[in-house]
Amino acid sequence: MFDSFFNTIFYPALILGKLWGLIVISTFLTFLVTIIYKYTTNQSLMKDLKTEITRLQKEMKELRHDPKKMMSVQAKATEINLKYMGHSFKATLITLVPMFIVYSWLRVTYTGSALNFLGFIDNWIWVYLIISVATSTVFRKILKVY
Repeated sequence: MFDSFFNTIFYPALILGKLWGLIVISTFLTFLVTIIYKYTTNQSLMKDLKTEITRLQKEMKELRHDPKKMMSVQAKATEINLKYMGHSFKATLITLVPMFIVYSWLRVTYTGSALNFLGFIDNWIWVYLIISVATSTVFRKILKVY
């Protein structure tokens, strides 16, 4: 359905070959999602929530010997975690449908391709996941996305 559109948009990456094209496309899509996430969420609030979650996790480790106190802290951590997820939901909704459309095109374009990523991975989804996790970590640190 969107084949000609995505073939045109990603043509510069596609001419690099199957593997390098997928790496470039995965990196670009991850960057795009990271930018959308950064600008559709309240980053100062997200940072505060993440800091609080980290603090509570450390506190839970220290309270292993006292299950009652640990459960109380765990309840607080769960509540903060739900707030964090709620605030990131808008970005998820914005990117979800477009990414499913792109994944559909990627599946059609790369299924059956001999990618030979890292010498043994030929499945496009694994290549995409590995590249997106690695680049997402880098982009989030550089762009200070929480």
